[in-house]
Amino acid sequence: MNRHFHLIRSLSSILCSIPFSLLGGAALQRCGKRLRLSGFSRCGTLARLLAALISCCALTAPAIAADSSNDAVLRALREEMDRSQVHLKLANVAAPYYIEYRVTEIDQFDASTVFGALRSQQRVHGRLLRVVVRVGDYKQDSFFGTGEGTIDLIPFDDDVYAIRHRIWLATDRAYKAATEALSAKQAALKQLKVDEPTDDFAKASPVESIEPVAQFTSTDFTSWVHLLEEASAQYRTDKELENLEASVRFSVENRYFLNSEGTVARSGHAHYAISIAGSTQASDGMLLHRSHADQGNDLKELPTREAFLKRTAQMLGTLKLLRDAPVVDEEYRGPVLFSNDAAGTIVSDLIEPNVLGRKPKLGENARTTGSWSSSYKSRVLPDFISVYDDPTISAISGQPLFGKYSLDDEGVKAQRVSLVEKGQLISYLVGRQPIRDFPASNGHGRAAAGAAPSPHPGNLILQSTAPLPDADLKKKLIEICKNRDLPYCLYVETMGPRLEPRLLYRVWTKDGHEELVRGGVFGDLDTRSLRNELVSTGTTPAVDSRSEPVWSSVATPALLFDELQVKRTQATKQKLPEYPAPALTGGTE
Repeated sequence: MNRHFHLIRSLSSILCSIPFSLLGGAALQRCGKRLRLSGFSRCGTLARLLAALISCCALTAPAIAADSSNDAVLRALREEMDRSQVHLKLANVAAPYYIEYRVTEIDQFDASTVFGALRSQQRVHGRLLRVVVRVGDYKQDSFFGTGEGTIDLIPFDDDVYAIRHRIWLATDRAYKAATEALSAKQAALKQLKVDEPTDDFAKASPVESIEPVAQFTSTDFTSWVHLLEEASAQYRTDKELENLEASVRFSVENRYFLNSEGTVARSGHAHYAISIAGSTQASDGMLLHRSHADQGNDLKELPTREAFLKRTAQMLGTLKLLRDAPVVDEEYRGPVLFSNDAAGTIVSDLIEPNVLGRKPKLGENARTTGSWSSSYKSRVLPDFISVYDDPTISAISGQPLFGKYSLDDEGVKAQRVSLVEKGQLISYLVGRQPIRDFPASNGHGRAAAGAAPSPHPGNLILQSTAPLPDADLKKKLIEICKNRDLPYCLYVETMGPRLEPRLLYRVWTKDGHEELVRGGVFGDLDTRSLRNELVSTGTTPAVDSRSEPVWSSVATPALLFDELQVKRTQATKQKLPEYPAPALTGGTE
């Protein structure tokens, strides 16, 4: 049981987002005979299905030819699409006006260590199919909520007829579900009134884009596992550490997309990531965290053994300093400088969600769902700030960006979109679900494997028309403090979840020296302060990359706010361990 549990862990984040009703019962029954696990939630049930497929497949990937004529998946999708367009029709029910097939093939290696010992290691390889059938027309169709489409697992072996069989069954289920959804939607619309209705689905020109498939260049990751063990074994240098773990995730993803409009696409990419994370407690029980991750599109882009071990030691050093650092004052109100690294979190949390053009729920009159849904053509940022998203580029200022793609997950070409110009919101990131004032997709309908596409960024970039060199930005911070007779101001080096600073420093006005403090939280860091209190930026951008729900990057320089409130956290402190940690050498003391 433990072996199967570890096999499914790495893909559980993908499967947990899939509504159970979209998975075919026949597939579950067929695969359920291969694997029996109990005590799982809905996510566990979905994961069981994937594990059952994996248990039938070889763990190593067969070579996949770059020539599309030898690609069994592409051939099966083409043949079933041709057949569905001709024969998919129920008596007394309208034929589909749109059919879409998407297959994501994932080959992934995960390993993690804790306190110098291997905790888990697994490699998974499988193919996930998503079928969407729309009944009606572009103006009003069967899409009703967020659960459109049917998900299934297709054979891993390159048996065209076996693959086609799974596609056929999934298409049949999707068509039947779409006809039922259209009737329910039409009934619901009779009870609702929308002032400015928009079409349900945007038309898109057909595209053919066949890129080479991606594969692991090497499948021997033994040296990386040893590096994880070596890095996490550094817990021995600090007996007060409560956790120290290291992990790698190496993945290859090949995506296939076909629709009845004529779009045919195949793309592949590899991604490699290594991370270290640790935690400790201060004497008052405050829990303190630090983490670091490196990533690349090739193993050569990851840090060397020496560099990763050095970075781990530095992280452990900051945990020690945090443990001994004083707690912030009960309240501070004044200027705050965010490093370019910390500023990436601000852009991700405060700007990104509000430039996504997501269609509101049925019957709602809002343009979209974010805080800026009614701010179109209004000022949302200072007039020296502009923001754009460009999924067509792979680097900025010599730093790699991981949100690059050529075609989105709705078959639309990627394109640069200017979102904020001179502080004014002029556009949103839009997929093929139109919103008011934006009837067409701008190539940002993206999705995790098996999930429904929705607007997501590729490479989100913030720029300033009046930047200052980073050294001058810190001088300006101190200057503002002096003018207000403040004994110190605050500098944030890194941020954690929920916009909480992890490395926060007092910068003393008298001599400019920095003092690490802990336990601070922001009282008013929101879109309003971003618009009204941001007064300057640095010149050098840092890149913050994320993998969920899709790969994306944020690039932004340092940000200086004229005034923010920083308070002492009211979070409940954890109890310290009741007795000392085990000895690091033999014995029981």
